[in-house]
Amino acid sequence: MKGTQPVRSKERQSKMEGPKTVLVTGAASGIGAAVAERFLSAGYQVALFDIDGDAARATASRISSAARREVFEGDVSNEQHVKEAVTRAVTDLGSLDVLINNAGIEIHGSVVDLSTEQWERQLAVNLRGVFLFSKYAIPEIRRHGGSVINIASVHALVSWPGCAAYDATKSALIGLTRAMAVDHGKDGIRVNAICPGYIETRLLEQWFAAGMASKQEVLKFHPLGRIGKPSDIAEVAFFLASDAASFISGTHITVDGALTALGH
Repeated sequence: MKGTQPVRSKERQSKMEGPKTVLVTGAASGIGAAVAERFLSAGYQVALFDIDGDAARATASRISSAARREVFEGDVSNEQHVKEAVTRAVTDLGSLDVLINNAGIEIHGSVVDLSTEQWERQLAVNLRGVFLFSKYAIPEIRRHGGSVINIASVHALVSWPGCAAYDATKSALIGLTRAMAVDHGKDGIRVNAICPGYIETRLLEQWFAAGMASKQEVLKFHPLGRIGKPSDIAEVAFFLASDAASFISGTHITVDGALTALGH
């Protein structure tokens, strides 16, 4: 241990001289796209990962910034896809400072109604994907310290009917966030989660289309009188990755317009 600290300090100092790099999963649209845009606007290099490569490339091209960006297409639950994306991101962009595990899906149904395949797919994307990206990204981030941010949900704290698998994955993410913060704090890595409420995304549109609720009903759940925007989450993610949050780790921040405070 005595011989490693000076090297780490030297690497950290060297890295600070160049642009930092963030990898965002589920970056083609919604929260992921807003996060990518926020970091690019601040001069970060950004690796955008999504199962829809064309959409991710379109998103990357729309973001106005001189900062470098690379797009990687793949499935977050596929270990080879994840391993290759992390390796290429580090090779192409120089290193990795921040990982944002944002990719997620929502499959509706109670435990009785869900098929085994639906249950396993929900866990594969929302939980296995976070595990895999963290597994391969953390060894790169710990070369100089950095941050991992997991996008959970208010579904980790409260439940709605027909969301058994989704709620299970988002609750598990809170526990995983704490465990990762404990395991990797010694490496100079902070790990936190964000729990968004209702956010104007494609996932929410699908939620409405499935008849889970109407927009008018949902608005009544928010003391602030509006549904959240992807940029609301992006700003919190940027804060958590910044030096301003240097003593914040192992916790979650709820961003929901006081929805859970109201009891919904």
